[in-house]
Amino acid sequence: MTEYLLYFNQQWVGDHPEEWFAGRGPLAMAVTQEMKDAGVYVFAGGLEEDPQLAFAADPTSGTTVVTDGPYVETKEFLGGFAIVDVPDDETAKHWATRISEACGWPHEVRRFKPQPKQP
Repeated sequence: MTEYLLYFNQQWVGDHPEEWFAGRGPLAMAVTQEMKDAGVYVFAGGLEEDPQLAFAADPTSGTTVVTDGPYVETKEFLGGFAIVDVPDDETAKHWATRISEACGWPHEVRRFKPQPKQP
């Protein structure tokens, strides 16, 4: 089996009334339960939208510096994700389709690299 990341940037969500969002939560939770029932669920969650609640650790200067806020100034940031463990790309596409339809916004799918063999 291979793990896949199904994710969306917060900016892909779009502007919708509160009632619209309230109707999407149960749909997304139902798909998450379907993932669990199918035995492919690893983890899923939405992230806090306020970038001021983020912090970053940067070791590139030789000394790790931890700062408040996101590492880079950007207009796009990760909004939420799910990790599924499935046999192939087609199955990952199936779950991406299900969760994107439930949420009502696009999702991107990325395959994780295989884990290195432990000695």
